[in-house]
Amino acid sequence: MTSPQHSGDVIDILIADHRDVTALIGNIRTVTDPMVRRDLTDTAISELVRHAVAEEMYIYPAMRDHLPDGDKAVEHDVEEHKELEQTMKRLEDVDVSSPEFDEALRKLEEILADHVQDEETEQFPQLRQHIPAEKLVELAGKVETAKKLAPTRPHPGAPNAELFHKLVGPGVGLVDRLRDKLTGRATK
Repeated sequence: MTSPQHSGDVIDILIADHRDVTALIGNIRTVTDPMVRRDLTDTAISELVRHAVAEEMYIYPAMRDHLPDGDKAVEHDVEEHKELEQTMKRLEDVDVSSPEFDEALRKLEEILADHVQDEETEQFPQLRQHIPAEKLVELAGKVETAKKLAPTRPHPGAPNAELFHKLVGPGVGLVDRLRDKLTGRATK
């Protein structure tokens, strides 16, 4: 989503990701061509999965360590990530012209809007307040690298945990990217 040359901190990158995915979802709503709609959906799913994995690897541990109610916030966010994954899996499995697709897209938008609201109005400002600026810049590089290696498809049965993503995630990501290439799936 965000270019690797991005000069901001990790919060700037995550907010840019939010804007990019929200815009993609808006485009999905306006497009009627099924092929384009599927490509946009697959790209949005891929970007959301990568973003979520990077958050779980680096942002959630920082929230636990630095925010007063960090554990509680992370628990809430992980639950939202699980809901997003289940909804993205539904979007992958249904025809883009079906009412089920429109319902799943609406649900994705709803969960994502709530998640973005929580992060941008509460959690991100607290992270900026409690974590030194140079550490936030350092986290930006780690998040960008994580997004390059992360899976591109939702895996609702997999743990939403830092250790899992660091140990198993790159292998799952490699398999996902190979599947994407073999099937011609759009992932940007």
